[in-house]
Amino acid sequence: MRILITGGAGFIGSNLVRHLCANRPELRPVVLDKLTYAGNFETIRDLVEGDRIEFVRGDICDPECVDRVLGSNIDAVLHLAAESHVDRSIHSAAEFVRTNVLGTQVLLEAALRHGVKRYVQVSTDEVYGSLGPEGLFTEETPLDPSSPYSASKTAADLLVQAYVRTHGFPAMITRCSNNYGPHQFPEKLIPLFTLNAMDDKPLPLYGDGKNVRDWIHVDDHCRALELVLERGEVGRVYNVGGGNERTNIEITQLILRALGKPQSLIKRVTDRPGHDRRYAIDSSRIESELGWLPQVDFAEGIARTVDWYRNNLDWCKRIISGEHERFYDAWYGRRLAEAD
Repeated sequence: MRILITGGAGFIGSNLVRHLCANRPELRPVVLDKLTYAGNFETIRDLVEGDRIEFVRGDICDPECVDRVLGSNIDAVLHLAAESHVDRSIHSAAEFVRTNVLGTQVLLEAALRHGVKRYVQVSTDEVYGSLGPEGLFTEETPLDPSSPYSASKTAADLLVQAYVRTHGFPAMITRCSNNYGPHQFPEKLIPLFTLNAMDDKPLPLYGDGKNVRDWIHVDDHCRALELVLERGEVGRVYNVGGGNERTNIEITQLILRALGKPQSLIKRVTDRPGHDRRYAIDSSRIESELGWLPQVDFAEGIARTVDWYRNNLDWCKRIISGEHERFYDAWYGRRLAEAD
C-alpha cells in the first residue's frame, strides 16, 4: 500500500513517517515536501537512504508535480503540508492562503482524479476559535477562527467537506490540540523557550501568560492519524486532544525547572493580536469509535522533549536559518525592547 504524506519532512509529518515505518512494514510511504524553513530533509534522510520511503521535493500548489505524484499508484493520502505558525500569519498572510487553501484544493483535485481510496486532512483545534473558562471543543463546535493561519485551515477543512458532499470523496478530518515532542521547528513555544533558556536568553512570554492550551505528545497524535486513516468514517471529523490543559506560564516554568534555569529569564511581552484565550479538546468520538487514548504522560513527555533538544543541538543549529533569525528579530525584537 502506497501512502502519500505531504509535509513529511516537517515536525508532525516526520514523526508520522517514522511511526508508520516502525509499525507498518507493509506500507510504502511517499513523502512530498517543499523543504521550506520548517521542513528538514535531515529528519528523514536515513529513511530515504535506507530505501524505506520515497521522497519527492515539490510544492503542493504545483498541479503538475502533485498530479505526477498522485499518478504513481497512491492508495491513500495524509495531508499535513501547511504553513502553521500563527505569528508568521499575522506578520504576512499571503503564503498561508496559498499553501493551506490553494495547496489543499490542488491536492484534492488530483486525489479525486486518480481515485485515491482514503484521505485524511490534518487540521487544528484553532479553527474553533477561543473557549471561555469552561467547556470543550467538540466536533459540532462552530468554526470561528481568530488568526489568518486558523482562517486558512478553516477554509481548507470546508473545501474537504465540500468534496465529500459533492463528489463522494473518501476524506476525513482530524483536529488536534497543541503538539510537542522531538524535531519541532524552534519557533513554537516549547522548543523556542527550551533553546533560549539553555543559552540564557530571554523567554518572550505573551501578555499575562495565562492563555491555556491542551498539549499532546506527537507520538499520540501519530497513533490517532494511523487509526483514522485505517478505520475512520468517511466525512467524519475527529478531535484529538491530550487532556493536558496548561497555561503558557506553567509550560514556561516547567521548562526552566527541567533545565535548572532562573525564573528571571521570563520576559513578559506585548500580547499578539487576536490571541485565543483557551483551547480544550473533547476527544470522546475518536476514543469511543476508534479506541484511541493518549498514552504519553505529560510530565514524562515534557522531560523527554527538553532532553531531546538538549542532546540534539547540532540538529537545531542546522535548521535554524538566517531567515528564522530575521523573523525572530522582526517579531520579538521590539516586544523584548519594550519589556526591558
